[in-house]
Amino acid sequence: MVTVKEAAWKQRLRRALMCEGARPLLVLAEGAAGTGKSHLLRGLAGLPEACGALCVTWACGSGGPPSGIPDEGPVLLLVDDLHQASAAESDRLREVLERPRSGLAAVMTYRPEESARPGLPLGGTPARYPAELAVLRHHIEAWNFDQVGEAVTEAIGERGTPEAVARLLERSGGVAQVVVDLLTVLRDTEGRCTATDVDHAGVPVRLAELVLSRLAKLPEEHHAVVWAAAVLDEPVPGPELLTVAGLSGKASRAALTSALTGGTLVVDSEGRYVLPVPLAAVAVRDHLPWSELQELHARAARVIAQRQPVDWTALVRHRRAAGQVKGWVRAVGEAAREATATGRHQEVIVLLEQALASPLVPQGARDRLAPVLARSAVVGLRSDQTVRVLSQLVEDETLPVAIRGELRLDLGLLLNNQVGRTDLGWRVLERAAEELKDDRADLAARAMAALAMPQWPTGSLDQHLSWLRRAEEAAEASGIEAARVAVAGNRASLAMCCGDPQAWRMVKQLPTDSSDRVVVQHAARGLCNAADAAVWLGYYERAEDLLAEGIELSARSGGEYVARIGLSTRLLLEWNTGRWSGLVARCEAFVDETSDMPVVSADARMVLGLHALAQSAWGRAAEWFEAGAAAVTECTAAPLAAAASGGLIRLALARQDVVTAVAEAERAWERLTAKGVWVWAADLAPWAVEAMVRAGKAAGAEAMAAAYATGIEGRDSPAASAGLEWTRAVLAETQGSWGEAVLHYRRAAAAFEQMRRPYSRAITAEAAARCELTTGNDGLKAQGLAELAACVQAYTDLGAAWDAARARAELRIRQPSGKRPRGRPSYGDHLSPREREVGELATRGLTNREIAEILHLSPRTVEQHIARAMQKTGTASRTALVEADDEARSESPHPAGE
Repeated sequence: MVTVKEAAWKQRLRRALMCEGARPLLVLAEGAAGTGKSHLLRGLAGLPEACGALCVTWACGSGGPPSGIPDEGPVLLLVDDLHQASAAESDRLREVLERPRSGLAAVMTYRPEESARPGLPLGGTPARYPAELAVLRHHIEAWNFDQVGEAVTEAIGERGTPEAVARLLERSGGVAQVVVDLLTVLRDTEGRCTATDVDHAGVPVRLAELVLSRLAKLPEEHHAVVWAAAVLDEPVPGPELLTVAGLSGKASRAALTSALTGGTLVVDSEGRYVLPVPLAAVAVRDHLPWSELQELHARAARVIAQRQPVDWTALVRHRRAAGQVKGWVRAVGEAAREATATGRHQEVIVLLEQALASPLVPQGARDRLAPVLARSAVVGLRSDQTVRVLSQLVEDETLPVAIRGELRLDLGLLLNNQVGRTDLGWRVLERAAEELKDDRADLAARAMAALAMPQWPTGSLDQHLSWLRRAEEAAEASGIEAARVAVAGNRASLAMCCGDPQAWRMVKQLPTDSSDRVVVQHAARGLCNAADAAVWLGYYERAEDLLAEGIELSARSGGEYVARIGLSTRLLLEWNTGRWSGLVARCEAFVDETSDMPVVSADARMVLGLHALAQSAWGRAAEWFEAGAAAVTECTAAPLAAAASGGLIRLALARQDVVTAVAEAERAWERLTAKGVWVWAADLAPWAVEAMVRAGKAAGAEAMAAAYATGIEGRDSPAASAGLEWTRAVLAETQGSWGEAVLHYRRAAAAFEQMRRPYSRAITAEAAARCELTTGNDGLKAQGLAELAACVQAYTDLGAAWDAARARAELRIRQPSGKRPRGRPSYGDHLSPREREVGELATRGLTNREIAEILHLSPRTVEQHIARAMQKTGTASRTALVEADDEARSESPHPAGE
């Protein structure tokens, strides 16, 4: 028999049913339990109707042979579970197949591992297939990654992470029924479904009962070979499996044969033995007596210890389960060393968290293992368990002071970076610096360098500079290259944050080509931090180059946390440079993936808030700004806090809530003044000054602008310079100095144009046009109107619906109307442009008063537009107006008046 792909034999199946005189066809579809054989037959059941044929279904083992197979006309015979056929059923099938007629097509499914006679689906002697019968075999393959992913999406939507899909595939072996059963459990998970959720889902009942029933059918003396496979839980050669099982000689060969024919074991493409479904190993182990299980693990440990190279991670599992504490601890250390050397820090974290949480680990081993955990945690991703373990260890007075100081350093970095508890992290780092300064100058330098980073909410610029000087002295005194590079990276980052023209030279000097993994990690961190600072400065192309190199170096050196920070910065960069297509989806996915790391997800949260504001989704904007890490909280980096406050002020001003706007402006300005890094005022100052003026605090607004100008003097920051022009323009506009306002707005717009920052360019250009039109100078009128029209287009291209509506309303007010026929134009049952404009804003949840403010209408007029629109579209919901109109237009594409 020839094995063919599904698409090929299905095409032949159609021909057999539809073409008079075509050869009769038999397809034997084999597949292990749960691979979807019955599903395949159900999918074929609709085929005869389309082909004008009769469908006959037959489930073997459910009774006697079927009657009613006609002697004439096309017939599709679908037979399920052929391996369960009784003698009478097999005889009837032989009778049908040995004398086939034209128009017959049969598909029969079976489990080859449960056939009474291997290789003989119909049992007994081979069937006498006549020459005119085409006989094909189809092997139903296990699902691949894409197929499992499709099942995940269908069951739980977009909540399933790629890691969860990969773990489902790994644990299920791609067996369709196992995947479906696991997804039934995973439907109840909240939030993102992760690989950990898959691990916690347990063993499906169907799978457990199948493997245990098959095991029970084996002779008792052959059970050990299946037990051994379950304990090893990986494909293994026959000799290793038999050694762990404790079998030899003829008994071993008989046990392997029995397990294979009984379907409890299979052989993979490399000739190794393994359970058909990896997750079945858990079911087998769960039903083993503890004494038997412990002995099996002990034998497995001896087998694995003889491999070259030794699989230390596997050895950890077996020695711990065998109760071999000394050997277990040694294996933990070796596995951690090996994983650290290859940059697999998350593996190190999980491994050492489990070990250090055990009271069985002796003190000397704890002294050795704890620093390894701490170092991996700093460059890996967040783990609250690691924070708890380290917090306990740093208070353990039986540990040497130097070790406690080293652990405290890494705990402080972990609290600051991954966890976002910067107040506590700052205090922990200060204490670590003091504990380490005498005996471990290299580590003290790292603690001091961390305290020199100005992004943290804690500390002023003067304090950061003081810590940097101390760090440089300590690093130099240590004579250790990694310490010097760690400090050099932070020195470059600090200079870049402040807009120091020398920062670029410092970044170029970082040793990115070092052969030392730790040195490369520090260099990569320096590049990513510099890229983040460059985004706030307004050097976007340079930031892109730094990010590309920094992320690549981080990934290569195992710096997972730094790589995530780089990806976060890239989202902010895409926002500033107008690459908004798909940005919301990317940010939402990133927030989900890093939901337990507020520092990492902060950029994405703020971008989502800014985008919602530009879309006039003001309620959602407030949620993004205030509910998460993008709000001004303890864990928010200082430049991000300033920008988030700028967004909150703009939102409050849009809502005409001047009290809230000015309160946020004053709080944000106080924080910025305390920090002293004035280039970070670029996204805050224009909105803060406008809030102050609108609150009647002109003197305070002027003082803000003056402090900003003084603070960025001599600093190399295109964004800060553009922001200052914008701020001065706001002051001039509010004072009625229209010409001066136009000048500053145009300078700001030109600067943003040069930076390739289109949204800010459009906002300032729109403001310049507004001021030009307000001057009453007819000579500037045409230019202002053209600029306004260009801004409407720019906003529309970006997807800034709120801004486009506002600019369009301004243009409509300012632009003289042309002649048109008397009376209102007719739009039939469709929305007029104004009704549609109002409807779009209403759809985004804005109130009538807010819509009126944007479109320069009265609330009463807005109310009338919405009422007419609801009447035209026949909808009772103001949030469905545009959708209902679009549906109507699709049915009548050329409404009257358009």
